[in-house]
Amino acid sequence: MFKRNYYYFARFLPLIFLLNISILPVKSSSALAAWSLKSNGVLELRTKKNSKLKAYFQKANLNYGDRFWVDFNGELLNPRIIKGNGPVKEIRLGKPVTGVTRLVIEFVPQKSINPYKLKVIGVDENKWKIKLTSFSQNSFKTIKEGNVSEAPVLYPKKQNLISLRDVDFRTIDLPDIKRNKYSVVIDPGHGGPDSGAVGIDGLKETDVVLDVSKIVRKLLLEKGVSVKMTRNKEVELDLSPRVALANKTNSDIFVSIHANASRGKKRYINGIETFYYSGWRGRLLAEKIQKEILKVSPGSPDRGVRKGRYFVIKRTNMPAVLAEIGFVTGRLDARRLDKKIHRRRVAFAIAKGILEYFKRVG
Repeated sequence: MFKRNYYYFARFLPLIFLLNISILPVKSSSALAAWSLKSNGVLELRTKKNSKLKAYFQKANLNYGDRFWVDFNGELLNPRIIKGNGPVKEIRLGKPVTGVTRLVIEFVPQKSINPYKLKVIGVDENKWKIKLTSFSQNSFKTIKEGNVSEAPVLYPKKQNLISLRDVDFRTIDLPDIKRNKYSVVIDPGHGGPDSGAVGIDGLKETDVVLDVSKIVRKLLLEKGVSVKMTRNKEVELDLSPRVALANKTNSDIFVSIHANASRGKKRYINGIETFYYSGWRGRLLAEKIQKEILKVSPGSPDRGVRKGRYFVIKRTNMPAVLAEIGFVTGRLDARRLDKKIHRRRVAFAIAKGILEYFKRVG
């Protein structure tokens, strides 16, 4: 069994602390597998075994608030910035030099960190905890990427764990619900001349979301769910007819499917997010769908479930969500969304989230 180790920071700024000996090649993939900054001020890390970590701290200056960062061996494929909340301004993942991945946590200028209380705890041979500071309860929401406690379980098949590449995504692998009881409206965003966002290499939002929506429809129909689509081809459709169709059919839920884009088409911005307008059912549906899409999009940041005032989810009479399945302008997301196999994965995830929601609400 791995012996628990405790490490403390020296008194120098910036602070540097070597935790372990690395056996990784300089240009291998990043040793950082998952991380979570919890609302109690503890940063949890999961790395490859026998990884080398260097931790730094720097006090605020005219350009930055207090900053803490950790360097890991290996190349980061998709540098990105994740918006913080509360006392956390933002979290950045980058590649400061060849062969190094850097995770930076920057606090707002009003939040001061005491470097002499920073403590690193080796929990296991590939898991670490770093107590950054103490926060009052619910002062901010946990920010994370991946599963720190263990490698994420995707979809079991014959009692064995399998990779995304091997998953068949058959309807038999989806949850069973009572047939012919539920009805859904699927809304592929934009359409026709309104292509929505246009991303890397001309990737169009309308093409991506229509393809995904058709697959969602097929999967749900095979599970005995009645499905209406606001559009099933490339036609222009205003927002009001989409809402009118949903309210006229009196469906159980409304799911609008979109792809995101960043201002200035910043390629390092990627991520999944799902919006709802109001009510616990709307939030539950959003949470179920968000959770499943993240499972099939490893490495893409979790931008969270949040309230939104989009017309199509505000004006519908039933629980409604708007899912942003990735950034067509993001280096990581666009590469995936351009591929048929990933679109099928996302459709499978959305269908599973919907079915899990129906199982929950009965």
